Amino acid sequence: MEQQQEVLPESLLKGIDLDFSKQPLSGTFNQNGWADTSSASEVAQLSSFNPSTGQLICKTLSTTKSQYDETISSLSATYKVWAAVPAPKRGEILRQISDALRAHKQDLATILSHEVGKIPSEAAGEVQEFIDMCDYALGLSRSFSGSIFPSERPNHFLLENYHPLGIVAVITAFNFPIAVFGWNMCIALITGNVILWKGAPSTSLCTLSVMKIISKVFTQNNLPQNVVSCVSGEVEVGQWIVNDKRIDMVSFTGSTAVGRKVNVAVAERFGRVLLECGGNNSIIILDDADEQLAIRGVLFAAVGTCGQRCTTVRRLFVQEGIYDRFLSKLTEGYKQVKIGSVSGAEKDKVLCGPLHRPDSIKIYENALAAAAKQGGKTLVGGQVIERQKGWFVQPTIVEIGHDAEIVQEESFVPILWVVKVKTFEEAVRYNNEVSQGLSSSVFTRDVRKVFEWIGSSTGGSDCGIVNVNIPTSGAEIGGAFGGNKATGGGREAGADSWKQYTRRSTCTINYGNSLPLSQGINFGE
Repeated sequence: MEQQQEVLPESLLKGIDLDFSKQPLSGTFNQNGWADTSSASEVAQLSSFNPSTGQLICKTLSTTKSQYDETISSLSATYKVWAAVPAPKRGEILRQISDALRAHKQDLATILSHEVGKIPSEAAGEVQEFIDMCDYALGLSRSFSGSIFPSERPNHFLLENYHPLGIVAVITAFNFPIAVFGWNMCIALITGNVILWKGAPSTSLCTLSVMKIISKVFTQNNLPQNVVSCVSGEVEVGQWIVNDKRIDMVSFTGSTAVGRKVNVAVAERFGRVLLECGGNNSIIILDDADEQLAIRGVLFAAVGTCGQRCTTVRRLFVQEGIYDRFLSKLTEGYKQVKIGSVSGAEKDKVLCGPLHRPDSIKIYENALAAAAKQGGKTLVGGQVIERQKGWFVQPTIVEIGHDAEIVQEESFVPILWVVKVKTFEEAVRYNNEVSQGLSSSVFTRDVRKVFEWIGSSTGGSDCGIVNVNIPTSGAEIGGAFGGNKATGGGREAGADSWKQYTRRSTCTINYGNSLPLSQGINFGE
């Protein structure tokens, strides 16, 4: 049976310069522009759906092996051109990309809502994150630097500097198809690298829309249009990337299971890898917490993006002194959350949209079934919302033991596991006991507990993101984003994350007339 296709507003398509009259769309962009689609019947196709309605949005052609090889070969040549552009001039290109994204912010946010299922404010926030990263990279273009060190030898100069790696491949996931690419693209470009982007197969429209916008900036500046190139496809295309010695770095966002395979494959060829994998995140609520603040924080972290953020809170540890009162208020808050279509007439009132894929409903059901067998008690939610259209579930709170098998896993759905704890130390122990270590937060007014939480190597959080009195979600771009342990150890966005996209050289310069050796070595003189 032929899937009925959703009709997107013509003004939206014209704004991005997408021609939906010629489908399937090309999923490959390189030095020749968009790849030919004349042999579409012989090539695998990707389908994008609106999770609010279940309707097909568009079809996109996968990249063939010959197109892939052509794209990589042309990127190698383009790298020599782009790396030779002075960093402040590269910053100017990022400024222009920022302006172009600003001009199309609402268009991109609308596409993101339709294809991913995010509520409008979250979708707009994701596009803004890309814009902010462009602005950050512009500033970085005149500020990232090496170091100068004192030399122990007379008339010697000791320094280190940084150089681009070459080709950086960015493999993004469905839940942040625009922002995560922006984190990587902006910093990789400003440090002199060229980019190969493979977006998630289910968010091709987001990938193509962003590519349409940014590729024009390069051509308008008489630069190769393929400084940023893209390929599309399923697992096979990803395997080409991770096994390709011509690609100097692979930045991967996705599950821990796949990230482990990516890490091994890239390491075997001595490539650079940046991993952003799973996060079984937790929030701790202590007896002295500002309860209203904490409830708002937990609601956003647990329900936002329908529980499909890497930083979504999965586990909630509440101290026993306020446990019953806090849970009562939190469950009441859950009951007030409006669930619905993010592309319908009341989209601006919705706080929880759909799950991105229909198979996520089965993950939701299986997790709740497993929890029931392991002693869990559902306090609120727990139902699939049977509608004629779309993939909706109720955000759910389950009271359960901290060591239940299902709690130790990351279920990428809006289920919050709640555990009563006696002490702060007990809660920290539970926070640290899972294999991932992405994001964590504590709500407390106790300054001593705050510094134990953020600063103690033995009594604090072992995560890459350690918050106080804010949710686990919603990180700013100025700090490095990433996690420890099975989250992968990668760092993106701000701080000194730019160093991951570069190779470091230590240089010693002798400007004298003698050859003194270090460590006082005398070699035949």
